[in-house]
Amino acid sequence: MSNLSPTQRTTVTRETKRAVAGRSRMLALLGDALVAHLGVVVVRDGVTHPVVLPIAFAVDPDGPDADGTLYLHGSTGSGWLRSALDTDVCVTVTELDGLVAARSGFSHSMNYRSAVVIGRARVVDDPAERAHALDLIVDHMIPGRAATLRPPTRKELAATAVLALPLREASMKERAGGPEDEPEDVASGVWAGHIPLQRVALPPVSAPDSHDEAPVDVVARAEALG
Repeated sequence: MSNLSPTQRTTVTRETKRAVAGRSRMLALLGDALVAHLGVVVVRDGVTHPVVLPIAFAVDPDGPDADGTLYLHGSTGSGWLRSALDTDVCVTVTELDGLVAARSGFSHSMNYRSAVVIGRARVVDDPAERAHALDLIVDHMIPGRAATLRPPTRKELAATAVLALPLREASMKERAGGPEDEPEDVASGVWAGHIPLQRVALPPVSAPDSHDEAPVDVVARAEALG
């Protein structure tokens, strides 16, 4: 698998030591994260403004687009949908791994993994690819879940939009470990270190109108996130 080859738009220009070259590392991040943020410039009633929206997503490393496909879930009634097709969009995914407490306020930081993908999205119209993408999005949340569900109805499909974004124009940064203090700040004797963070899932809670035996895929996902 090729390394990331950022373009001028995605090249890391600050804290370049934190740039990640391995595409497999970015795919691992996209596999861990559950929410992406889509940035798009919207034109409505003659007014232009940017908007950033949280969005469900999934990745197919072997998808039909350049260097793999990032699938984005949306509604056909969303105001941003047309704008997202008229110009390039930016999708970011971030996982927060820790809070870094230094001896100087300006040296405080966060441990994180973050990816940026820029490109022109397309609407997924092919029925087979669309079904595949929707299954991937469900399984990204709970692996194996899609196979246990009924097929979507025509009404549901008509209300749902799936966009595909190539993974070619992408970059990633990450930070790990403790603070990076100046020697004179270390000498001050103030405590420094970091607080590791992780996402933790609690046991599944059955819906009021459901039986109490959570399926294997749901239990396994909760345990994996625990």
